[in-house]
Amino acid sequence: MGVEEISPRAAAAVGLLALVPTLVFGVSYPGIAGYVAAVNVVLIFAALYVAMAPIEDADHGKNSGTAT
Repeated sequence: MGVEEISPRAAAAVGLLALVPTLVFGVSYPGIAGYVAAVNVVLIFAALYVAMAPIEDADHGKNSGTAT
């Protein structure tokens, strides 16, 4: 399976792997910076997941060309 065959949503899901180093950072160092970074990773993943969602097939253009 080549890179061209991976769906955009699956590729965005790989971004969740970025949680591992951010959680390690959050546990290793005092303060909340690591946890804030982990929340940022989740927010970015969620935005990409929604942005890459398939679009429903609507009836756009059904009456195109007819002005009222």
